[in-house]
Amino acid sequence: MNFPLYIAKRYLFSKSSNNAINIMTLIASGGVVIASAALFIVLSVFAGLKDFSLEFSSFVDPDLKLMPSKGKSFQWTENDKVAFLKIEGIANHSEIIEERIIIKSENKNLLATLKGVDENYLNVTNIDTMVTKGNWITPESNEVVSGWGISNNLSFGILDYLKPLSLYVPKVGKGQASSPKGYYNSVYVNNVGLFEINEELNNNYIFSDIELAKRLLGYNTEQLSALELKLTPDADEENIRTQLEAAFGNKFNLKNRAELNDALFKMLNTENLAIYLIFTLVIIIALFNVIGAIIMMILDKKKSLNTLFNLGTETKTIKSIFFLQGSLMTVVSGIIGVSIGLLVVFLQQTFELVMLTPDLAYPVRINFLNVLIVLATIFALGILASKIASQRITHGLIQS
Repeated sequence: MNFPLYIAKRYLFSKSSNNAINIMTLIASGGVVIASAALFIVLSVFAGLKDFSLEFSSFVDPDLKLMPSKGKSFQWTENDKVAFLKIEGIANHSEIIEERIIIKSENKNLLATLKGVDENYLNVTNIDTMVTKGNWITPESNEVVSGWGISNNLSFGILDYLKPLSLYVPKVGKGQASSPKGYYNSVYVNNVGLFEINEELNNNYIFSDIELAKRLLGYNTEQLSALELKLTPDADEENIRTQLEAAFGNKFNLKNRAELNDALFKMLNTENLAIYLIFTLVIIIALFNVIGAIIMMILDKKKSLNTLFNLGTETKTIKSIFFLQGSLMTVVSGIIGVSIGLLVVFLQQTFELVMLTPDLAYPVRINFLNVLIVLATIFALGILASKIASQRITHGLIQS
């Protein structure tokens, strides 16, 4: 058996004659356990928030979106449609017109984004489930569905036929003008529903039928702003991307749901990194207790170390004993901490112990990568702390 490892395990798991050292060792181990459990739980929370954000965005974002690589629109010809229909793995698609417009209600104006959608849009997204008041638009009508923020800012409701909304957009090449007449395309619409998704969409988006949007913007029948796709459950996104690039070359920029919400994910990743660094600092502080406990153990075992030295044990070997003891302490404490963290996250997933709202549990997710990150952090810092503490052993200290 490895002699230093054997002695290290004996020192680690046996009680010292000095009760203060036993208490200090327990405090050091407990600090590492708590810090590692807390780090794992926090990382699991951020993993859950990412999943929740991506799942929530499925109500309004497609699996894959095709946008023009140049300009705001592209021509979607019959030949393009034939080539598109040959691509396997696409369950549904929707043709989209999207542009900034001016909404006028009585004497109030607001800049917003009009999104014209076709009949297939509800097969691609589930936005109709986000309509909290009224109904979704009827195809080939002058109906619109607005966000709650737009409704509040312009003071209009639903099905108010006596107070229709006006949508304006500048005519191409007309420049700026003080009066809408002659310089703007306009259309009267009736708001039939209000949706509530998030603050950004609620305050900026209004949905209409695609034909109304084309008429307002002066687009021809083949002109589109985007195509939104819903993939089959067994579809390979990379394979579909390859097929689309082969069929259309560089005509489109392709973005999946995560890429469409890249700002949100960058924010979550930044916060995740910041929290990781903060809790790593907590772990470093906890490991100072480990260093202190090892040094106290060295002083307590001075007579035993002197005996080992007189029996022929080298100073280097004695250093290895306490290096291994500190490393074992942090490894065992880290594993216990991660196990506690796994249990807490599992209980939250199963029993929803902590709630964000009365109907929504705090999202968490067990991620094997997070287990590796926490253990690697604990082991690396623990080994470093043990190395620092073991270097306190010198030839003079043993013989004194």
